[in-house]
Amino acid sequence: MTVDTNRQWVLARRPRGELTRDCFELRTSPRPAPGAKEVLVRVHWLGIDPTQRGWLNAGPNYRSPIALGEVIRGAGVGEVVESDDPSLPAGTWVYGELGWQDYAVGTGGGLFGVNPVPPGIEPRMMLGLFGTTGLTAYFGMVDVGRPEAGDTVVVSAAAGATGSVAAQIARALGSRVIGIAGGERKCRWAVEVAGMDACIDHTSADVAAELARLAPDGIDVYFDNVGGVLLEAALANLALRARIVVCGGISSGYDGDDPARGPRNHLQIGLRRARMEGFVFLDHVDRFPEALGRLAAWSASGDIVLEESVAEGLEQAPSALAGLFHGRNLGKQLVRVQAAPTAP
Repeated sequence: MTVDTNRQWVLARRPRGELTRDCFELRTSPRPAPGAKEVLVRVHWLGIDPTQRGWLNAGPNYRSPIALGEVIRGAGVGEVVESDDPSLPAGTWVYGELGWQDYAVGTGGGLFGVNPVPPGIEPRMMLGLFGTTGLTAYFGMVDVGRPEAGDTVVVSAAAGATGSVAAQIARALGSRVIGIAGGERKCRWAVEVAGMDACIDHTSADVAAELARLAPDGIDVYFDNVGGVLLEAALANLALRARIVVCGGISSGYDGDDPARGPRNHLQIGLRRARMEGFVFLDHVDRFPEALGRLAAWSASGDIVLEESVAEGLEQAPSALAGLFHGRNLGKQLVRVQAAPTAP
């Protein structure tokens, strides 16, 4: 990249099934210039989230599909380099929906606009704990899951970005937390670093049997990021009046088609008088200050610790997104737009 050009990943074709690199095209165009009341942002970091895969499909979602030829939508943080907005002078670190590109033009304010990073906050945190990740974990666990002291809470994808935060929120609220993650490294991190009481490695264990052993009185809250066979295992071990939080379904790959089968044992929801509920964090915009305040307090006290996986260079954005569906990330997946220099 030079200062006069702008690399942009655009949607070249809609994926069918597994995400492949030829769904994207890396285009280079002149660096844009801001118009009236606009700012030009040099993008430094991108946040990569499973939900972005869903936006590549033509079908309905909670956001409109990304159009063919359009820059891939996504959250980012960067620095204002040119400004026609006095409230966002050059040099201001900002966050917003900047997209997969070197430079983004935007306007200040609004939910999807360009907003200054609060003083004292590491800018990358606006993509994780203080962004979609933290807000999703907060509203899903606090509002839908409603864990109480002494409850047994199970979280799938417990070493992922949202799952790890949701699990730690439940611990902070006094619940006993069992994670489900893929691989020894992730399970060790979940217990030794994130403070979960136990973690089941779904790549090597009989998850349903382990849940029965670890939660003999049943699961009070299941925070589901995966769906599929892990959801079935949780449904087989519900406590009376359990709450099931439908946050994600990464086992489906978000490919726009219905899974080959639903949970075969969904009747357990009725037999256990359980409640299964979905949500989107955007439903709670008016409560963002509440959520961010509590997340900040838990972080400051050490009740929430974060992990990041960093892909170096804008070129790596497509593979970073695809990697989420193969469990390659530990914690939040980020892309450093300009790759860090390698040691000689």
